[in-house]
Amino acid sequence: MSKFEHDLFNEIDKILWRNWDPIGLNRIPGCRDEYRDYVPEIYRLKMSGSDQETIALKLYELALDEMGTELTIEFCRQVAGRIAGLKTD
Repeated sequence: MSKFEHDLFNEIDKILWRNWDPIGLNRIPGCRDEYRDYVPEIYRLKMSGSDQETIALKLYELALDEMGTELTIEFCRQVAGRIAGLKTD
Protein backbone atom coordinates (compact mmCIF):
# COMPACT_ATOMS: atom_id res chain seq x y z
CA MET A 1 0.00 0.00 0.00
CA SER A 2 1.42 3.36 -1.01
CA LYS A 3 1.55 6.30 1.40
CA PHE A 4 -1.37 7.87 -0.46
CA GLU A 5 -3.44 4.67 -0.16
CA HIS A 6 -2.53 4.38 3.51
CA ASP A 7 -3.57 7.99 4.12
CA LEU A 8 -6.88 7.46 2.28
CA PHE A 9 -7.55 4.31 4.33
CA ASN A 10 -6.90 6.30 7.52
CA GLU A 11 -9.17 9.14 6.40
CA ILE A 12 -12.01 6.69 5.85
CA ASP A 13 -11.36 5.24 9.29
CA LYS A 14 -11.60 8.73 10.80
CA ILE A 15 -14.86 9.47 8.99
CA LEU A 16 -16.43 6.23 10.19
CA TRP A 17 -15.34 7.00 13.76
CA ARG A 18 -16.19 10.70 13.89
CA ASN A 19 -19.16 11.00 11.57
CA TRP A 20 -20.82 7.61 11.07
CA ASP A 21 -20.55 6.16 14.61
CA PRO A 22 -23.77 4.10 14.47
CA ILE A 23 -23.59 2.91 18.06
CA GLY A 24 -22.42 6.16 19.63
CA LEU A 25 -19.00 5.18 20.89
CA ASN A 26 -16.78 7.98 19.63
CA ARG A 27 -16.79 9.67 23.03
CA ILE A 28 -15.09 6.63 24.56
CA PRO A 29 -11.37 6.58 23.64
CA GLY A 30 -10.99 2.91 24.54
CA CYS A 31 -13.43 1.99 21.77
CA ARG A 32 -11.47 3.73 19.01
CA ASP A 33 -11.03 0.54 16.98
CA GLU A 34 -14.74 -0.40 17.00
CA TYR A 35 -15.38 0.39 13.32
CA ARG A 36 -11.98 -0.55 11.88
CA ASP A 37 -13.25 -3.90 10.61
CA TYR A 38 -15.50 -2.00 8.19
CA VAL A 39 -12.81 0.27 6.77
CA PRO A 40 -11.38 -2.21 4.22
CA GLU A 41 -14.78 -2.75 2.60
CA ILE A 42 -15.54 0.97 2.36
CA TYR A 43 -11.98 1.60 1.16
CA ARG A 44 -12.43 -0.98 -1.64
CA LEU A 45 -15.69 0.66 -2.69
CA LYS A 46 -14.01 4.06 -2.80
CA MET A 47 -10.98 2.80 -4.72
CA SER A 48 -13.18 0.97 -7.24
CA GLY A 49 -14.97 4.21 -8.08
CA SER A 50 -18.25 3.52 -6.30
CA ASP A 51 -20.54 6.52 -6.08
CA GLN A 52 -21.96 8.17 -2.98
CA GLU A 53 -25.19 6.18 -3.12
CA THR A 54 -23.39 2.82 -3.27
CA ILE A 55 -21.24 3.76 -0.30
CA ALA A 56 -24.31 5.05 1.58
CA LEU A 57 -26.18 1.80 1.02
CA LYS A 58 -23.21 -0.19 2.33
CA LEU A 59 -22.97 2.01 5.44
CA TYR A 60 -26.70 1.62 6.00
CA GLU A 61 -26.48 -2.17 5.55
CA LEU A 62 -23.55 -2.45 7.96
CA ALA A 63 -25.31 -0.39 10.62
CA LEU A 64 -28.50 -2.38 10.31
CA ASP A 65 -27.19 -5.91 9.76
CA GLU A 66 -23.95 -5.88 11.74
CA MET A 67 -24.86 -3.57 14.62
CA GLY A 68 -28.63 -3.68 14.73
CA THR A 69 -28.98 0.11 14.59
CA GLU A 70 -31.40 1.96 12.41
CA LEU A 71 -29.62 4.94 10.95
CA THR A 72 -31.51 6.74 8.23
CA ILE A 73 -30.36 6.30 4.67
CA GLU A 74 -30.14 10.10 4.45
CA PHE A 75 -27.66 10.17 7.33
CA CYS A 76 -25.62 7.45 5.62
CA ARG A 77 -25.70 9.52 2.41
CA GLN A 78 -24.22 12.47 4.27
CA VAL A 79 -21.39 10.36 5.64
CA ALA A 80 -20.90 8.71 2.25
CA GLY A 81 -20.64 12.16 0.71
CA ARG A 82 -17.59 12.84 2.86
CA ILE A 83 -16.03 9.59 1.71
CA ALA A 84 -16.98 10.11 -1.92
CA GLY A 85 -15.38 13.56 -1.74
CA LEU A 86 -11.98 12.19 -0.77
CA LYS A 87 -9.39 12.32 -3.56
CA THR A 88 -8.21 9.01 -4.98
CA ASP A 89 -5.33 10.34 -7.08
